[in-house]
Amino acid sequence: MTATIALVDDDRNILTSVSIALQAEGFVTRVYSDGETALKALIENPPDLAIFDIKMPRMDGLELLRRLREKQATPVIFLTSKDDELDEALGLAMGADDYIAKPFSQRLLIARIRAILRRTELAQAGPAGDEESPGGELERGRLTMDTARHRVTWGGANVTLTVTEFLILETLAQRPGIVKTRNQLMDAAYQDDIYVDDRTIDSHIKRVRRKFRQIDPEFDAIETLYGAGYRFSEE
Repeated sequence: MTATIALVDDDRNILTSVSIALQAEGFVTRVYSDGETALKALIENPPDLAIFDIKMPRMDGLELLRRLREKQATPVIFLTSKDDELDEALGLAMGADDYIAKPFSQRLLIARIRAILRRTELAQAGPAGDEESPGGELERGRLTMDTARHRVTWGGANVTLTVTEFLILETLAQRPGIVKTRNQLMDAAYQDDIYVDDRTIDSHIKRVRRKFRQIDPEFDAIETLYGAGYRFSEE
């Protein structure tokens, strides 16, 4: 099935050039020049993936992501200004799946899009050969993960995770008590030789914890082992 990509940027040149490049690769594109217009359209008709510029008038990309995450977990790639590390950190902390600094190669952008779409398919398909998870379900104490529906609950309450967050949590929950290094979590969540640094994984973990603690303030199932990595509690 052809994937639909939503582009949100106030720069008409970027909208036009990126849209043409994506269409040449077989994607369907929808373009929006401001965050307010995009928000309504994305909620009513979610795309397979969205690309947001951060610095836009009326509603910037960070606010657009924050409000979109209240409704859905559509994968999002941020376009950031070169060397603007604060924007990158904020975007990841708020639940973005990836970021690319301007000016960027369209080939790189397309590679990142394909990688995230493959991760989405992987999350929906579930772990191959996982005998402990018949029907694509993984249960660990109060945690239930339905990989076929990309659905997560904690004590019966729904938790909305991005694709990247889902894959990181699934990797930890598959083997409770086993420490996973940041590199192992990167390999699980990011494929196709895409480089991310330690801060990216740490930001995703913080975001996952925050989401669970909105439901259960005492949530402590994801443990940090300083200098080693993370693990899911064995309880």
